Amino acid sequence: MSDDTASALAKPATTATKREPWSAYALTWRVPLLIWQFLFFVVPLCFLIYLSFWLVKNYRMIPGFDVVNWVKMYSKGYFWDAYYLTFAMAALATVVTTIVAFPCAYALSFKVSETTRRWAVFFLIIPFFTSYLVRIYAWQVIIAENGVINGLLSYIGLGPFIMLNTKFGTLIGYMALCMPLVVILQTFSMANVDRNLIEAAHNLGCGRLRTVFTVIVPLAKVGLIIGAVFCFILSFGDFVSPYYLGGSRPPTLSILIIDTTKSGQQWPKSAVVAVTMIATLLVVAFAAVATAYRKPK
Repeated sequence: MSDDTASALAKPATTATKREPWSAYALTWRVPLLIWQFLFFVVPLCFLIYLSFWLVKNYRMIPGFDVVNWVKMYSKGYFWDAYYLTFAMAALATVVTTIVAFPCAYALSFKVSETTRRWAVFFLIIPFFTSYLVRIYAWQVIIAENGVINGLLSYIGLGPFIMLNTKFGTLIGYMALCMPLVVILQTFSMANVDRNLIEAAHNLGCGRLRTVFTVIVPLAKVGLIIGAVFCFILSFGDFVSPYYLGGSRPPTLSILIIDTTKSGQQWPKSAVVAVTMIATLLVVAFAAVATAYRKPK
């Protein structure tokens, strides 16, 4: 080994690169986004937190700073029942939607042509052209006791099954809301997986199923987790599905906000529920993103 080679190996490798200062061009595109986020997220969130400390006397809100609303809401059993139900239903919808969407996204990524994939993504976007409330009303007709599904099952001697105004109905609504988006995100993620790595896994003796879990899933981890996060966020804060398909009993947190505001104009207590929901979503989102971009050791 030569002296030059030895000295080169002895030098520590510098992994950190110096961050370039922001240019005027970069600021031109970043400042409007920062202003938008500040005006329409940070400011309303700060006001919502401040509102949670107001008091209600004689059906009128009085500005102040008192933790009585937090103490009262957190000491109520129905609040925690609604919280656990909302979290569990959103988590279940996330797991089910992710599992069901994966085969669809896998087929679009590896089993069809580029043209077919583009058309499939286009048709997955079409449901977002229609109001979500209209789609939920359509599902009422489909899963009602005398609806389309029970009508088809009656021909083979099954049913009727009660699906409307149940937790199953709420789950159907969550999946109708999130499924197209999750399939699209998973498809984009898996479509960018290097095919050479898949071929290398096959050449080394990996079967199809083992290749999926040891090669494709780790490489598409970011898209899979981001899709699951979006599903959880949309489901956790949804009001339409638990109200129109779940019957609003027992209530989720979004329905609890409406019920609380109707009982004596208790907007501060509703703000407590809303801030709790936002805090939960922020914790879940940051934890999921950190997991998605964590580099393997």
